Amino acid sequence: MAKVEHPLHALRHYLPEGAFEPVVHLINLYKVHLTVTKERKSVLGDYRHAGMGSNHKISVNGNLNKYEFLITLLHELAHLLCFEQYKNRVEAHGKEWKNIYSTLLAEFIQLQIFPPDIQKSLQKTLLNPAATANGETALLLVLRKYNEVKKEGLSFIAHLPEGTLFESSKGRIFRRGKKRRIRIECVEVATGHVYSFSALTEVKVIQG
Repeated sequence: MAKVEHPLHALRHYLPEGAFEPVVHLINLYKVHLTVTKERKSVLGDYRHAGMGSNHKISVNGNLNKYEFLITLLHELAHLLCFEQYKNRVEAHGKEWKNIYSTLLAEFIQLQIFPPDIQKSLQKTLLNPAATANGETALLLVLRKYNEVKKEGLSFIAHLPEGTLFESSKGRIFRRGKKRRIRIECVEVATGHVYSFSALTEVKVIQG
């Protein structure tokens, strides 16, 4: 894993206005070793509990926009708080973690850090947080509107009407099908085979 070590004050660059002081308070209080990493395809963040005299370790992808970075960090801090209270006696994303994460999110929502559309989406998350960030499809679609770097010519599959033709990153042609829970079934035009895509997959729409 490629890592970048930063002095704590550099964390301000990754966070929305108003979040730096409360985040640093939590990091110092629980002696967290925070690492900002390069983009990872499988995870947005990671937590490793303290052991053998070491600090708690949290890593967050540095390519995330400021709001997604903060929410990912809070997700991992909730794992830390859950471990502090329950050790390994509860499930990683069980009701105990969900309650802690919801409480933590609510505290930051009250600080008026988030734009109205993100705040509205977070209110739904508070009711039943997903185990992984990728399970929060609706929230991530709102969050990624705030990406500073836009990928020109690409669209999220979730935003395409059913029946739309698109080209995948590997150059294969598909027709957008129906949504099944949080994933979307799409048919490869050349073979007729059905594939399941994340709603967050970015693809190139084929016109006509």
